Order: sequence, then C-alpha cells, then structure tokens
Amino acid sequence: MLRLRELQQGFAAAVLDDEQNGFDRHVQAAGLSGARRLQVYQNNALLSLTGTLEAVYPVVRRLVGDGFFEYAAAQYIARHPSRSGDLHEFGEFFAAFLETFAPAAALVYLPDVARLEWAYHQVFHAARHPPLDLAALAQAPVEQQGALRFQLHPALRLLKSAFPILRIWQVNQDHYTGDPSVDLTGGGIKLLVFRRETLDIEFHTLADGEFSLLQALAGDFDFATACEQALAAQPSFDLPACFSRHILQGVLVAFHLPDS
Repeated sequence: MLRLRELQQGFAAAVLDDEQNGFDRHVQAAGLSGARRLQVYQNNALLSLTGTLEAVYPVVRRLVGDGFFEYAAAQYIARHPSRSGDLHEFGEFFAAFLETFAPAAALVYLPDVARLEWAYHQVFHAARHPPLDLAALAQAPVEQQGALRFQLHPALRLLKSAFPILRIWQVNQDHYTGDPSVDLTGGGIKLLVFRRETLDIEFHTLADGEFSLLQALAGDFDFATACEQALAAQPSFDLPACFSRHILQGVLVAFHLPDS
C-alpha cells in the first residue's frame, strides 16, 4: 500500500503530467473505472489551466484566435505543467514557448506581446513598497555615492522589443475605438511597466539612456556603473533629471552599500 505522499505524487503525475504508470488501480470510483476517473481530473485541470492562460494573455488570444490559442495552451500545459498551488505563478514560460512553437513562427512579434502581458500580470500582483527614504539618501557620504546600489519598486518591469508591442497591446483592448493599424516596421520600443499605489498600471516609453540606467540598477550594478552604461547608450542623456524623476515617482524605493 502506498504512503500518503506517494499517493499524492502519483496522482499529481497522472493528472498534470499524464504519466499514469498504472496509478489508476489505486483509484476507487463507483460507476467509473480508475482510468476514466483520472481522465475527468485531467480534463478539469486542462480547462482550469487554459482559463488561467486566457486571463493572463488576452491579447495573444485575440491575435491568434480561440482555436489556435487553446491548441497552443494545451501544448504549453503538457510541457510546463503547474508546479505551484498559486495559479498567479502559472504561465511564466509562455513567451519562451511561443518562440519555439512552430505554428506561431510567422508571428514574430507574438512572444514579445506575451512578455508584455506577463509583465502586466506580475506588476498587477506585486507587493506594495514604501517610498525611498530621502533623508537617509541625503546622508550618504559623497565619496560612497557611486557605490550605492538601488532597488526598483517590486511592481515594476522593464521590457524592450524590436516590435511596437505597446501599440499592438493598445489596439487590442476591448475599449479601444481608434485606428487599429500597426506598423510592424516602425521600430522597436523600450518600456517601463509600473503600478502606482492607486493600482493603476502605467506604460512609459524610455529613451536608450534611461532604459540602460534602470536596467543596470535592476541588475544590482552600483550607481557609478549604471551611470556609465546610461551615458554610453545615450551621450546626451540628462542623467540628473532622470534620476530625480524616478526617485520622486517612486520607481526607486531603497538603497544600500554592499558592505552595509
């Protein structure tokens, strides 16, 4: 007789990974065989996880159509079954999956649209954070300011794409009534996706220097290195104004010295 943990692991494998390996003999179900009962759970799990993907990726679904999306979702779920009890964590690898999904190969912008939707999803559910302690920042010794490392707000994501993914996202919103055309050859975009304390999610297009600065800070580079990368990306970049703006807007929420 299997122990409880073994039963749980076997049931999860049979339902999520479709690896029954004879597990149906451990299922006692009046009126249905063990295999048929497992199939009911499999179908319910597939419907639930597909619905989760639909909720996170509505623009991707609109772009490809319901049938295509459901097929892609089934393939994704088979390769990346849920490993968490929190469905908010499911769908993380959908953009990477779409990059290798042959039926979507012609839609070269689709993975980046999915990345934008995943960023929106993460930002929406991210934790709150108090603002940066400006008094403490002002007390940082001048000679150590270049070594400071800054933390970006948890409800923030940075994205870049060779395609106009924000425009694609905007024209595929339910409430959009303007010109639906999208010029895929019009150039790429660098984006800041940010949720305010009011729970409003904003999109900000960033210049090269601004994006490089925030990307470096997000990567835990010290302030001096982040500034160097920003100016290398855009020599005309107004670094002081940009840095001050992101502090005041709550983009930067904490700082520390490596040895402190």
